[in-house]
Amino acid sequence: MTTTDEVYSNRFSDADASEKHALWSVLGRYLQRYVPEDAVVLDLACDRGYFIEHIDARERWATDLRDMSAHLSSDVTFVQSDGLELAHALPLASFDVVFMSNYLEHLPSGDAVVAQLQVVAELLRPGGVAIVLQPNIRLLGGAYWDFIDHKVALTEASLVEAAELAGLETVRVVKRFLPYTTKGRLPLSPFLVRTYLALKPAWLLLGKQTLFIARRPS
Repeated sequence: MTTTDEVYSNRFSDADASEKHALWSVLGRYLQRYVPEDAVVLDLACDRGYFIEHIDARERWATDLRDMSAHLSSDVTFVQSDGLELAHALPLASFDVVFMSNYLEHLPSGDAVVAQLQVVAELLRPGGVAIVLQPNIRLLGGAYWDFIDHKVALTEASLVEAAELAGLETVRVVKRFLPYTTKGRLPLSPFLVRTYLALKPAWLLLGKQTLFIARRPS
């Protein structure tokens, strides 16, 4: 049986990882507006820490099904766990922000997506925020299925519905945010990424991923 490690080692090289960190050095600064610097932040399904390594926070935590600790800074607390089991692996009601990027589509079913968001709600403090960066099948069409480990089709509407079923309140939905970045579809020059983020009309043309922000009710 093919493992997650085998899929990702085949799909992404060390050079790809270096380029993705260059992209996230800019994206992290942009997303910092949703992350107070005194927050306790969790990067769920962190991979090589592309988000958490580029965010300022009082405490930085990361989790992944694989052991990614070697790729993370020493001040990032790493916990190896299946995302659906995190309520047994992390302190509940302890995080101000939980972030997920290009993760929910890998879960086995829509029910699992709702269950994962319920876990996120349990991990968040009352008033805490979930930030989701998610490929949108409505915008991508068949390209959504170009990767063998994509299992659940999600749009901005189904993401909102799943979050609300999980007990989260929708704060903001940016239907068209980023281009579909997997395997370098977005030029990774930091200058070009900064330019793209500053030109919101370009989002309407090129955006294929949705930015979704939800809150655990106070």
